[in-house]
Amino acid sequence: MTQKVEKQTNFVWEGVDKKGAKIKGEIRGASTAQVKAELRRQGLTVMAVKKKGTSLFGGKKRGKKITSKDISVFSRQMATMMTAGVPLVQSFEIIGRGHDNPSMQELILTIKSDVESGTSLTEAMRKHKTYFDDLFCNLVHSGEQAGILEGILQKIALYKEKTERIKSKIKKALIYPSAVVGTAVVITAILMIFVIPQFEALFKNFGADLPALTAVVVKMSRVFQDYWWLMLFIVVMSGYGIVQLKKTSVPFNHFLDRTVLKLPILGSIMRKAAIARYARTLATMFAAGVPLVEALDTVSGSTGNVVYGNAVLKMRDEIATGQQLQVAMRQTNLFPNMVVQMVAIGEESGSLDAMLSKVADFYEEEVDNAVDSLSTLLEPMIMAILGIIIGGLVIAMYLPIFKMGDVV
Repeated sequence: MTQKVEKQTNFVWEGVDKKGAKIKGEIRGASTAQVKAELRRQGLTVMAVKKKGTSLFGGKKRGKKITSKDISVFSRQMATMMTAGVPLVQSFEIIGRGHDNPSMQELILTIKSDVESGTSLTEAMRKHKTYFDDLFCNLVHSGEQAGILEGILQKIALYKEKTERIKSKIKKALIYPSAVVGTAVVITAILMIFVIPQFEALFKNFGADLPALTAVVVKMSRVFQDYWWLMLFIVVMSGYGIVQLKKTSVPFNHFLDRTVLKLPILGSIMRKAAIARYARTLATMFAAGVPLVEALDTVSGSTGNVVYGNAVLKMRDEIATGQQLQVAMRQTNLFPNMVVQMVAIGEESGSLDAMLSKVADFYEEEVDNAVDSLSTLLEPMIMAILGIIIGGLVIAMYLPIFKMGDVV
């Protein structure tokens, strides 16, 4: 009969040694009772024992949220360690102990514990699908099967770094105009609710009709004063509703992704980003020895756009029946002719992964240039719009004063 192995975790403790000096440390064990027993066997008087990640005297020690950037850095650290010849378990130990984020530290040491107990690295990572997607796990599985785990980890690290770079570029393209527009809305609301009413009270003593522009602005100000809470509620609930639909509704995601691709400037950036992700992911998996049909199944979820994801799934089905990749790509009408031609050359020469990597490099650079151009184009445009809105409100408030000056 096989004895069940208890899952061990890290505990931190404080106690008093035989000389009466207070000491503290860290130890692994299956339970608090087991840890206390072990410390007593060492001749220590135990004062407090808690699982690592919680305060010794109550209250959970909160770690920062684990981000995709954390996983990218972890991938590079693991690749570096294993390339240097450090054993797998020891690599986890070194990286885990040295991590600043308690949440990431706990994740790494949990995987280490599973690997130590005999679980494969792939299965240990599959337990944490929130952080390690199918692509990551499939590549690690290929590396373990072929005995080239350190090489695969290098490819994963490169892939993660490239992906994070392109994601940060896209965020940069979206955050700047959103922040400026948000600031403009706040300033406009403040003027409408607090500033213009002061001018309105002043205008009542003029004894003359207000200019048309001023009258319109005053009426808008009254609407803002009476219904600002309703406007704020609508904006907040609309934002919340869109976020929830994005998470739960497949049809809404289809609609959103199709709409984004049709936008004048942003659509081109998103299309190039999707092609870059497709090429980079497929190149990484194909180079790792993953069969093409299986690789496409994983690639479909990493394009970042439902339209391209569905197209890749359709390509997978066609390739499974014997169709060439280049033909399947051409039939989707989503890939530029240059991309299809480079894939065709790669298939004919047996260097598909190299050609896909070149495509990914080209389109990642295209995204970089497009985002820089977008930022350069949007800055004066947004400033002009802000000037028109804020300047229009100011002019509307001073028109009656100018009119009164003319009368005098």
